[in-house]
Amino acid sequence: MIELKDVSFSYDNKLIINNLSLNIKKGDKIGIMGESGCGKSTLLRLMAGLYRTDKGTVTVDGESDPQDISRKVSVVMQSPMLLPLSIYDNITMGHKYPDSHVEKVVKMARLSSWIETLPEGIHTYLGDRADELSGGQAQRIAIARAMCKNSEVLLLDEPASALDSENSASVLEAIMEYATDKTVVHVTHQAKHLEGYTKIYVLRNGELA
Repeated sequence: MIELKDVSFSYDNKLIINNLSLNIKKGDKIGIMGESGCGKSTLLRLMAGLYRTDKGTVTVDGESDPQDISRKVSVVMQSPMLLPLSIYDNITMGHKYPDSHVEKVVKMARLSSWIETLPEGIHTYLGDRADELSGGQAQRIAIARAMCKNSEVLLLDEPASALDSENSASVLEAIMEYATDKTVVHVTHQAKHLEGYTKIYVLRNGELA
């Protein structure tokens, strides 16, 4: 499903990923840990087709061109970008989904209670409100967006970092419920967020152990 073969990547002349190879099978739940700044997010961006390798190849479900890879995966970054649109449009990103599907992912991302308090519900415009959102609200919108896309591959970069312990546990449980039959790669520095995963790797000096 996901194959990294002899991948290297540098940023500002600093080697971040060093000749790294990894095979992830369909349905695997893979955790990647490491110290802050070790390159975990960079590695995830390479898998998502957001960065091009300096050397080596990344293949996701048979695709190796970064633009094609990006269509195959759903990504939740630690600091998600919200657009000056409604909550609904930030979740659906211009795609047509059944209302029942959108309602389901909103509920799974633990957004329902908050949305019910807003003047126009899910159609509340975020243009003037985006700066007022908590980090946790923004992350939950990004999680709902990823669930709505419903890709076979889900890539997570500290998806609950802005949530308190109780809410993070609830959201992570919902993600795993949603991703039962999907391939998941989750980068984090908190081992407790990776309970039940197929394998857990540590990224150090650009290499996995």
